[in-house]
Amino acid sequence: MEIVRQMPTPLHAIFVPVGGGGLIAGIAAYVKTVCPEVKIIGVEPYDANSMALSLFHGQRIMLDNIGRFADGVAMEVVGEETFKLCRELMDGVVLVNQDAICASIKDMFEEKRSILEPAGALAFAGAEAYCNYYGLKGENVVAITSGANMTFDRLSLVSQHADVGRRQECVPASYVPEKWGKFKQFCEPASDGSSIENEILCRFVIPERPGALMKLLDAFGGRWNISMLNYQRQGQNGGDVLVGLKVLSSEMDEFKALANSLGSDYAFEISNETLPLLLHQ
Repeated sequence: MEIVRQMPTPLHAIFVPVGGGGLIAGIAAYVKTVCPEVKIIGVEPYDANSMALSLFHGQRIMLDNIGRFADGVAMEVVGEETFKLCRELMDGVVLVNQDAICASIKDMFEEKRSILEPAGALAFAGAEAYCNYYGLKGENVVAITSGANMTFDRLSLVSQHADVGRRQECVPASYVPEKWGKFKQFCEPASDGSSIENEILCRFVIPERPGALMKLLDAFGGRWNISMLNYQRQGQNGGDVLVGLKVLSSEMDEFKALANSLGSDYAFEISNETLPLLLHQ
């Protein structure tokens, strides 16, 4: 109601962060009644897209794994009643990644000196992505900024990703063959690499508490060679650990059984476009 009353000129679209669907269902129910021409667009993270999947399949879909960066919208499944309204009233969903969210947090800080939490900046990132994709100019759009629950730990992560999301910075990836002197040679003209056979790349989500990373290393380090490890504290309930291991195809069932016994969420990185650079193959 406030949005419609305060906008003096025609409104093209309203972008709303989506978790369980309650906020966007309420906004859509009112706006579509008084201004049916205004588009209602939901915005979700790529790794917490329960509404987008539910709309695509025509029924509520429960996610097995959920990204927790934008924890304010991290829901396994959307609400039953809210989904009924959203299916009828929403005009679409925009999906954004972590870098885009971080870029929007930085944009808001530089413009208004206000700091949003990731879920709070979600609609802002979605509105920008939508306008860029459709080349939208000269139209009025509204993005619902829904929260500012930010910690210093997470703010550090945001600052690292913001310029990547703005396309002002890139993160190159390469590898150094596992031979003596190759790192030094890496700083000179590139050389031929060596290969590691049967290497897999797996991402684990572990609790951010003392001993959690060591538990993971103890579980696999005594059985398989760990060829790569990437972990950084992110100031949230679960931290991502990217692990490269040498696992024979005949050992995959044993590996999965051990991974399942740890009680942590995990996934094999098989569709990541940077995989050929991260693996030594």
